[in-house]
Amino acid sequence: MERVIYDRMAELDQLHWWYRARREVLAALIRRRALPPPGGRILEVGCGTGHNLAMLGRFGTVDAIEVDSPARAIAEQRLGRAVGSAPLPELHGVPERAFDLIGSFDVIEHIDDDRAALASIAQRLKPGGRFVMTVPAHGWMWSAHDEVNHHKRRYSKGGLKRLVESSPLKLEALGYFNSLLFPLAVGARVAGKLTGKQDSDDKLPPEPLNKALEAVFVQEARLIGRVPLPPGLSLFAVASAT
Repeated sequence: MERVIYDRMAELDQLHWWYRARREVLAALIRRRALPPPGGRILEVGCGTGHNLAMLGRFGTVDAIEVDSPARAIAEQRLGRAVGSAPLPELHGVPERAFDLIGSFDVIEHIDDDRAALASIAQRLKPGGRFVMTVPAHGWMWSAHDEVNHHKRRYSKGGLKRLVESSPLKLEALGYFNSLLFPLAVGARVAGKLTGKQDSDDKLPPEPLNKALEAVFVQEARLIGRVPLPPGLSLFAVASAT
C-alpha cells in the first residue's frame, strides 16, 4: 500500500466508522463460525497498525505479522510484545500446526500468488483450526481506491469459493458483508470514476455522518454467520484445516 494509506490507518483506525463497525462484524463472525477453544492461539497475518488485535484478544492469545515497519511498530505498542515481519506466502519462521485461528482481513488481495498464500496459512493451522479471511468484492468496482491500496484483484463470490476449494483448506462458510451500505458505495465509486478521482476514499467523514454510517454497518453483526447477506462491498470466507 502507499505510505499515506498506512499513515491514515494509524490516524483513523479508532475513529472511522468502517474500522469500528467492521471489528464488531468480524467478532460476531468469529464467535458464530470460527470460535477457537478457550485460551487458543490466534494469529493475524497482515495486522497493519494492530487495530484488530484487542478484538481478537477476546478469543485467545494473539500473535501478529506485519511487513510494514512503521505500522508494525504501532501494532507492537498495542499488542505489548513483538510482531513478526514474515511476508506471505512464505511465512518464514512462523511455526507450523501451531494456531487454532488465523485471520487475514483485507490482505490476500495484495498477494500476487493467493493460492500459495492460502496453502502456507493452512500449514500453520492446527488440525481443525480455522482460517477467517475478508477480501474486496466485485471486479467491476475497481477504482482509484484499489490502485492506491496496491490491490492485485477484487474477488467474485465464485472466484473466492474456487480459491479456497483449490487450497488444502475445507470451506465452511462464505458470503458477502458491508451490504447495507452497498448502494451508497456503488454510487460513490461511480461518481469517483466520472470525476477522475485519483485517491483513496477513506477520509474521516463529518462526525454526524460518521456515527450514522457506523450505526448502519454495525447492524450486520447481528446477521453475519446466521443468514446470507445480499451482495456487499466485501466477501468473507471461513475454512478449516484437516
